[in-house]
Amino acid sequence: MSGEPDPWQLRFPSLFREDYVDYARCRTRYTTAPAPDELISRLHLVSVTADGEVVVCRSSEGWRFLPGGTREPGESLHELARRELSEEAGALLLGQPRYFAAHVADSDLDEPYRPHLPHPRSYWAYAIADVQVDGVPSNPTGAETVVEVLTLSPEDAAEYLHQHDPVHADVLRHADAMGLVRHSM
Repeated sequence: MSGEPDPWQLRFPSLFREDYVDYARCRTRYTTAPAPDELISRLHLVSVTADGEVVVCRSSEGWRFLPGGTREPGESLHELARRELSEEAGALLLGQPRYFAAHVADSDLDEPYRPHLPHPRSYWAYAIADVQVDGVPSNPTGAETVVEVLTLSPEDAAEYLHQHDPVHADVLRHADAMGLVRHSM
C-alpha cells in the first residue's frame, strides 16, 4: 500500500527525517532498504552479549557511540565489523553481522573522505552483532581513544547514547522495536 506512511517513520520521525551532517558535509536519510555492499563506507554495530546487553563506548572526548567506523581499502564488511569491535570495544564478533538499516549519505564535497570510499553517495550501515567482550579496546594510533566500554540493557544503552548521539540511540531503539536485539543470540 504505497499511499500509507511507513510505520517505522511514524514511530521514529527524527531518525527517518532527512538531515544535513555538518562535519561530513552531506545530506542523509535513514532507510531499512538493503544497502549495496560496494557503497557502504561506514558500519556501526548494535552489539549484543549472551546476556542480552548492548555494548556502548565512550571516547576520551566524551563521545558516546555504538562501536563501528570507516571501511579500510579492500576490507569486507565482516572484517570491518571484527576490526572495529576489537579496536573500540575489546569485543569478539561471534558469527555474521545482520544488517537492518543504513543512512544514505549524499556528499557535497568534491572528493570522498578517503580515496577508496564511494562518492558522492555512500551508505552508513547498521547491523546486529553477537559479541563477547573479552578484553579492552586496542585503541590504534590515529583513532579516537575509547576510555569506557559498558554492557547495558537496551533501554539503559539507548539512554546512555542519547547523552551525546541521539541518532545512535534511536538506531538502537529501532533495532529493538524490530525485535532484533532481545532475540539476537
